[in-house]
Amino acid sequence: MKNITVIGAGNGGMTAAYHFSKEGHSVCIYDHADFATQIDAINANGGITALAEHHGESMMFSGTEKITKATTNIKEALEFSTILVMICPSFAQEILFKDMLPYLTSEHKLIIMPGNYGGMVLQKMVSDSDKPNLNMVFIDAISIPWACRIVSPGVISIMGIKTFLPMSIFPQELSTPDLQADIQNVFPIPVEFLDDPIHAGLENINFGGHPLLTTLNMGILENFDGKFNYYRDCCSTATANAAAKMDKERLAVGASWGYDLRTELEAMNALYDSNYDTVYEFNRASTTHVKIDSAPASSKNRYITEDVPYLLVPCYELAKAKGIKVPIVESCIHIASAYNDENYFETGRTLEKMGLISQKSNM
Repeated sequence: MKNITVIGAGNGGMTAAYHFSKEGHSVCIYDHADFATQIDAINANGGITALAEHHGESMMFSGTEKITKATTNIKEALEFSTILVMICPSFAQEILFKDMLPYLTSEHKLIIMPGNYGGMVLQKMVSDSDKPNLNMVFIDAISIPWACRIVSPGVISIMGIKTFLPMSIFPQELSTPDLQADIQNVFPIPVEFLDDPIHAGLENINFGGHPLLTTLNMGILENFDGKFNYYRDCCSTATANAAAKMDKERLAVGASWGYDLRTELEAMNALYDSNYDTVYEFNRASTTHVKIDSAPASSKNRYITEDVPYLLVPCYELAKAKGIKVPIVESCIHIASAYNDENYFETGRTLEKMGLISQKSNM
């Protein structure tokens, strides 16, 4: 069993800390003092509780687990373990990493869930810092293993779990059988190792299902305050058809960079051990996703503010670098930018921010 530090106490971070502890690991969970609600609840209660039932649906892995340390002190958190699991919105990765950097050593291994090309971005931050010789490992997971929600302070519900989790190790030369075994020992499900962070970013199954369906359904999402099942009610035959066309754009971009990507349907069936014939059927009937009784209520939801700038923009940039047209991806970025009065083409995760091109060559 290992010591593990979880960075971030949102839905995924709380669930990770709970499940790692349930698996017998000793866990520290950290969040910034400005977001200390869950940290305070853990310290008050001595741990995290997972419900057996929520809204009339059966939940998974119920119980109460002790958390060894819950802290708002980043130095304490990084001293607790060399295995770090960062689970936060992509926009917060660089913010948190800046606070972490003074206390990081070459022994630390940072698992980022979801990665969304974060390993390359954070490695560039290291190269540009006053610690350029810091030789740490970045592991980009395509997502988090769980479908989960925080119900109240210190209390979570786990609707489902993936059957395996694809991720990449960066820099690639640091990927060894021993390191892969160490990473596997952290997770309660099998790990699949991909080529690199670009491969992992393009395999994120949130790519089409979140930003496109949210963009296409924004009127009903806002007008009904997200009070329905997102996956079942926002996926129609027409929106699923549009998502399929967008998925072909992603596959073409992957092929141009040398990756043999799973289709969205293949990925969802594999990750959730199902056998649906279409994405429409999956969204309507998945035993995990039908338990999620909520939907985004505005264009400020992470399905737009995270998935557009950190999934669609990199795909658009990777396509542009290879001379490939991705009109649906590009249109979705334009519409989301209009929704939120923000130019995601500029503020999103560009090749320059990933360290793939220099500022000089981009001029």
